[in-house]
Amino acid sequence: MTKLDDLDMRILSALHSDASEGVPELCRRLEVGRSLLYSRIRRLRRLRVLERYTVQVNEDALGVRAGAVAGLNIDLKNRESALAGIKRVEEVRLVREVTGRFDALVDLRGGSLDELHRVIYERIGSLPGVTHVEIFVEMSRTTPPLSFKLGTVGTQARSTRPEKLQIIPRI
Repeated sequence: MTKLDDLDMRILSALHSDASEGVPELCRRLEVGRSLLYSRIRRLRRLRVLERYTVQVNEDALGVRAGAVAGLNIDLKNRESALAGIKRVEEVRLVREVTGRFDALVDLRGGSLDELHRVIYERIGSLPGVTHVEIFVEMSRTTPPLSFKLGTVGTQARSTRPEKLQIIPRI
């Protein structure tokens, strides 16, 4: 079992908030020494709890201001090819396979609503295996701050290894 504690959660929260923050600043903010911080980050990477550092692009600043979510029904026989085709569409940002009314929910971003309508109905809707498309236009977007806390993380690490993750508070 892998044990994570409050410091691990604070490190994850800080990195999620701003992964570009330097180690000296993180050490001051978290009130820990540099060697401890480095060793914890290496451990979180080794455990695959911390997968990668990334950049968050402000697409609005690039003129990509329109957003939508498309609910799709997909014929099971053509599922793989339909999903592969959807993932090749430039405007697609995220594909989720779900249960319920739709088989997949697709997040899209584009320069205008007209552009997104064309992409969804003409390109995605015409893919073999896509049997129904419904569009939900994004009226506003808010991303609340995320903070990792003990007891709120699942019981299994996201990893290719079948290793269980147990969150235990530091004493």
